[in-house]
Order: sequence, then C-alpha cells, then structure tokens
Amino acid sequence: MKNKQEVNKMAVMPVNKLMLNMGIPMILSMALQAVYNIVDTVFVSKMQPMTINGMTATGDHGLQALGLVFPAQMMMIAIAIAIGTGVGVNALLAKCMGQNDGEKVARVAGNGVFLGAIIYIFYILFGIFGVRAYIDLQNCSEQVTAEMAISYLQICSIVSFGVVFFSLFEKLLQATGRSMYSTVAQVTGAVVNIILDPVLIYGLGPFEPMGIEGAAWATVVGQIASALLGLIFHLKKNREIAHGWKYKKPNLMIIKQVYAIGLPAIIAQALMSLMSLAMNVLLIQVNDDIMTAYTTFYKIQQFVLFCAFGLRDAITPIVAFNHGLRNQKRVNDGIKYGMQYTIMIMAVGMLCVILFANPISHMFTIENESIRKYLVEAMRFVSLSFIFAGINIACQGIFQALDSGLQSLLISLFRQAVFILPLVYAGTRLTIQNGDLSWLIWLTFLITELATAVIAFGFMQGIRKRKVSILL
Repeated sequence: MKNKQEVNKMAVMPVNKLMLNMGIPMILSMALQAVYNIVDTVFVSKMQPMTINGMTATGDHGLQALGLVFPAQMMMIAIAIAIGTGVGVNALLAKCMGQNDGEKVARVAGNGVFLGAIIYIFYILFGIFGVRAYIDLQNCSEQVTAEMAISYLQICSIVSFGVVFFSLFEKLLQATGRSMYSTVAQVTGAVVNIILDPVLIYGLGPFEPMGIEGAAWATVVGQIASALLGLIFHLKKNREIAHGWKYKKPNLMIIKQVYAIGLPAIIAQALMSLMSLAMNVLLIQVNDDIMTAYTTFYKIQQFVLFCAFGLRDAITPIVAFNHGLRNQKRVNDGIKYGMQYTIMIMAVGMLCVILFANPISHMFTIENESIRKYLVEAMRFVSLSFIFAGINIACQGIFQALDSGLQSLLISLFRQAVFILPLVYAGTRLTIQNGDLSWLIWLTFLITELATAVIAFGFMQGIRKRKVSILL
C-alpha cells in the first residue's frame, strides 16, 4: 500500500508542492554533476609544475587541457546521462505508470539498461581510437596541453560505465517519484570525487602525484560509487518495476518510443557540445587566453544551467504522467509552476554570478592575468542571458513531456547553432580587426537566448492548443 501511495503522489499531490518535492533533489543532483567539472578545474589549476614526456606542465596548461576535453565530456552526457537516453526512459516510464501498464513499465526500464551497455561499448571505442584525433581537431598550440587532454579524456571514456549506468538508475528513480534516493547516490559520488582529487592530483599519503590523470581517476571512481548506490536503490525501492532478465531483451518498439522522446534531448546536448567545440576553435583564433577563460567560465555557467536542467527533469515526468491521465488542470499547473520556479532559479544564479564575479574567479589559481580579465568579463556579460536560457530549458522539458520533440529540437538548434555561432564568428572577427572588443562576443549569448525565448513562446501557444486544451 505504501508503494502505491508513493507512486500516486504524481496524480494527487498539489503540483506546486510536487514540483518542489521532486525538483529540489533533482536540482541538487544536477548541480553536483556540474561540481565534478568545477572541482577538477579548481584542483588542477593549483597543481605544481610537473614533467610530462619531457615537457613542463603547469596549472594553466591543465586549465587549457580541461577546456579541450569539455566538449567531448558534454557529448558523453548527451548520449548517456538521461539528458539523452534517460530523458526518453524517464518520460516514457512515467507515462506508462500513469496508464497503469506494469508490463510495459518493466520493459522500458529493462531496455534502458540494455541501451546503457551499448552506449558504454561506444565510449570504450572512442577512448581507444578517437581521443587523439578529437584533441588534434582543436589545433592547440601547446603540445604539453594536448598530451594532458588526451590522457584525461582516455581515462574518462574507457572507464565511463559509472556515469552511463548511474544516469539510467537516476532517471528510473526520478520517474517513480523517488528523486531523493538518486540525489543521495549523486552526493556520495561527489564526496568521493572531492576527497580523491587532492590525493591523486598532488600525491598525498602513499600516492605519487598524478596531475591531470589523478583528476580523471577521481572523477570516474566517484561516478562508479554513484552507479553502485543507484543500482541498490533501484532494486530495493522501485518495487513496482519488475527486474527480471527477460525485460532487458531488446524491444524495437520500446527503443523507438524512448528515442522518439529522447533523441531531441540527445541532439540538444550534442549541439551544446558541438557549440562548445566550435567556440574553442573560434576563440583560439583570437588568442589562447580568451579560449581558456571561456572554457573555465563555461563550467561556472553549467552549474547554473544544470540547476535549470534539474527542475526540467521534474517538469517532464510530472507533465507526462498527468498527460497520460488526461488531467488538463494538472498539466497546466505543471507548465505554470515549472516555468515560474525555473525563472526564479535563473534570476538568483544571474545575480550571484554578476555580484561575485571577482571572488569566483579567484577560486582558480590563474597565473596569467589576461585569462582572469576575460573570465570576469564573461561572467558579467553572459549571465545576463540566464533568465531567457531558463525559459528555453523549461520549454524543452514541457515539449518533451507532450510528445513535441521537434519543437524541442528546434529550440536547441536556435540556441546552440543558428543564432549563436554566426554572432560569435562576427564578434571574433571584429575583435581581431579592431582590438579588445571581447565584450561583443559575450553579449551574443543574451541576443541568442532572448530571440530563442520569443520563438519558444510561440511554440508553447500552439502545443497547448493542440495537446492540452483537448484533455478532460
């Protein structure tokens, strides 16, 4: 009876309370995911000079190396971390539960695990055969930086099963309304990562200094800890989901339905990765310092954006579940409160980044003051776009829940490619030709998010008319 009540809260708890009940743990979970990258960056920036293949590597080299690998890490997130596959599993599972289809619920969960195994094989192959070509694509001028980036990314790719399977167990727990357990697992991994970072990077106790490779090992061990705990919670707490091996047999119809929902989210995050890669290539033409500043800022920005992603991951199952129940009021409440809470989160994030730009920049040990100048400038200009970015992220979660993946995909295209890249290209050309006009580059983010939000509002009006107004 208790389990039934826990599931039914998706249908009976007031939506504003349900949004907070599910959203706060998800926000913490996503914020902690962003912490992985920030913690690595802070500790790597403070590492002592060491020799790699006969070359001297410093903390500034480490910052540049992490900037080079970050787009690839985001691509891994796109496919694995339910921003992709898991979004499809999450929304489909929630809808099947709303329809009280227990057999399909079990098969959706089982096929999610099967897809995770396929994804992991892909990452192993990339780690072995693709990493060097990916790093070389960015034309880094420092050979020692490129070697550090290759070492870090190979470890994170080949030992990525932790991030792949935790992402799936996390979404299975969230889809049943048990997001607190996924947060506990995420916190555990973050704590393990934070403890191991200085031990492995600097060589504390019995360990030799490993530099950036130590940061990579700290990250993957933390991810494995989260995955193991997520598996335990899934098996013990998700009792309404059958766990037999027969449910893991590939079902093409279910896989098609998962990716009908999740593919736009995969493409959205992949576009973010490709945008970051393109930004690296464009900015490095101005100078190495502005590229390093951007990639360092991007991790700070991701901390704020991931909070919006966390709330989006609450919006999607709530709206999808109640759309499955054909409850118009609760669907509308999910849209309203999801949008309101997302705007509030992003407004707080914007103010914090603007007001504390200088103290935040000093978390990182940066010897080159030019990098710090660009970093502070980026924080103060790009953060002006946060509220509009939050609106766009919330809209994508709502569109996915209402089977409107095309509109979600188009929002991603506008944010990550159609508007931003031509504007940044123009900004870099003006900066190269006319001196220090870097603020123009950062201002393009505000223009992009504002224009996309106007388009998203138009999409929302049409989707609500076609898919929500017809409900009971």
